[in-house]
Amino acid sequence: MSNLRRITTRERHLILLYSSWELSMTPAKFYAKWGVSYELIALICSRSDSTVRGWFRNGSNRRYPTHNDLLHLALMDFFLEHFEEIPEQVLHWLDFDNTQLDLK
Repeated sequence: MSNLRRITTRERHLILLYSSWELSMTPAKFYAKWGVSYELIALICSRSDSTVRGWFRNGSNRRYPTHNDLLHLALMDFFLEHFEEIPEQVLHWLDFDNTQLDLK
């Protein structure tokens, strides 16, 4: 007996919407907007500090963020802008532990 859920037409549509979602924010825009360190950008994107420094370099040693990096920065921007507006139940579903955050 399987507990697998069948994908409905609605769910398939949501998957297609998600897969073509173009939410992104460049490291330069995030850095300029929030005034964070390269180290914090590295933490957000699960990258090394040197990789993030490479995103801000010019010339042949320059590195470029992946689509996932741009998505992480856009989502973090959304959370920073709208955290207080997100319902408590949604934060619970996302496994955000508010008891460890200083929201003052």
